[in-house]
Amino acid sequence: MSLSQCFNVEDFRRLARRKLPRPIFDYLDGGADDEWSLENNAAAFRRWRLMPQYLRDISTVDTQTTILGARAGAPAILSPTGMSRLFHHEKEIAVARAAGDLGLFYCLSTMATTTIEDAAAASAGPKMFQIYIHKDRGLTKELVARCRAAGYDALCLTVDAAVAGNRERDRRSGFVMPPRLTAAGFASFATHFEWTFNLLRDPGFDLVNVRASGGALGKGATGVIEYIDTQFDRTVTWDDAARLIEEWGGPFAIKGIQSADDARRAVDIGASAIMISNHGGRQLDSTPAPVECVRPMRDAIGDRAELIVDGGVRRGTHVLKALALGADAVSFGRPYLYALAAGGERGVRRFLSLFLEDLERSLALLGCARVADVDARHLRDLAADETFSPAGKKETTHDAF
Repeated sequence: MSLSQCFNVEDFRRLARRKLPRPIFDYLDGGADDEWSLENNAAAFRRWRLMPQYLRDISTVDTQTTILGARAGAPAILSPTGMSRLFHHEKEIAVARAAGDLGLFYCLSTMATTTIEDAAAASAGPKMFQIYIHKDRGLTKELVARCRAAGYDALCLTVDAAVAGNRERDRRSGFVMPPRLTAAGFASFATHFEWTFNLLRDPGFDLVNVRASGGALGKGATGVIEYIDTQFDRTVTWDDAARLIEEWGGPFAIKGIQSADDARRAVDIGASAIMISNHGGRQLDSTPAPVECVRPMRDAIGDRAELIVDGGVRRGTHVLKALALGADAVSFGRPYLYALAAGGERGVRRFLSLFLEDLERSLALLGCARVADVDARHLRDLAADETFSPAGKKETTHDAF
């Protein structure tokens, strides 16, 4: 299979699996515990059917919208994902550049292997930085100041990772960061020559934005679980989030919220948006799919904040379902990482171009000329249908954009 033969997320996933050593692919592909939430994130979209309306003027279809005060080419954000250097030596720069050229919103992670400044310079589009509150509160303040100086449009606080999830695939493979060749993984690294060659040629795996922290992974091979459990502050409360919102003073999203009560709290302390997320099924297993939380949250907060469905989005039709339920946008991480692993910046550009084409086509087929035209009239809820199965089969969760 070549990059030109990739037409949906599952195609990119298969190619990424061929390109990456097994421990690296499992880190990208896996989730927590039994991986139920991971699988349900995408499968939950099958609960709803789209109801098209015809004889509408769709001679021009516009996917543009406004997210967190910034104009974006589509109601979609490239989610913050840590350590992109693992998947391709072009790392976050490749993703930021491709997203920016297509006018898409890109979110850089605290756990990135590219600096705040370099990612900002690479992207011509809207940008957000995702932050964790470390035990070293001075580091958090420094990150906020750097984002302001680099011209980021928004800040995003992730709240669901004070303790690392139980990612058993990583435990079995002995995954550490930076990667190291072990007896258990030697065969997999040796048979993926291109990736291993680039590892030896360019071993730049530092978490460059937290390098000053005493627990930075760049100081030695460390498990990601160990880093989270030793460096992230478990005492963080709503008061800390409120202070961070005030310190930033601009558009601010809280990522990881799943309950209507927490959504109300977030809005009350000044959050501009809520990224409904279970961390891609990588933290607490058996949590609901983000798309299942949209209606209760919208009922709870009204139009006081934007809602962003983070997780499980694979096709343009998934975006339309999220919007019809009351979301303002979606975000996704694994899909563009599969594409990055499959072909670097070329792979990401191909995936994002296909995604935008799919969204525009789906809008037209639904009978909508603009993103804002999608609403509850376009949706049918099949939750009571006895044939509906939320989790479905594992292999069906990767079959789409």
